[in-house]
Amino acid sequence: VQLQASGGGLVQAGGSLRLSCTASGRSIATDVMGWFRQAPGKEREFVASISRVGTVRDYADVVKGRFTISRDNAKNTVNLQMNKLKPEDTAPYYCAARQGVTGQTIKSKDRYDVWGRGTQVTVSS
Repeated sequence: VQLQASGGGLVQAGGSLRLSCTASGRSIATDVMGWFRQAPGKEREFVASISRVGTVRDYADVVKGRFTISRDNAKNTVNLQMNKLKPEDTAPYYCAARQGVTGQTIKSKDRYDVWGRGTQVTVSS
């Protein structure tokens, strides 16, 4: 499977962006999906994860209440709605996939085996 993230851009603090991750090559219906980000000089960090059919969602504490992860398996896409953006949210954002079991989410970047290219999110103060 190949993943392509899109939707990044420049936004003022307090604004919103919606990222999309589109998969090709096969269905991601059996994959746990995740979003990560990596600011310059920092480790790639977990943002959000969603289970195979979307019933379980997990978020990093720093984005909880502001970001929402969702998926549409019929369209082979995963989205990340980001509201109330802060300058510290600035980073390239990456989507990732790993085949998993029902109800599973994954926070560890080391457990994902497919990654898309990042989409840059820049939040100005």
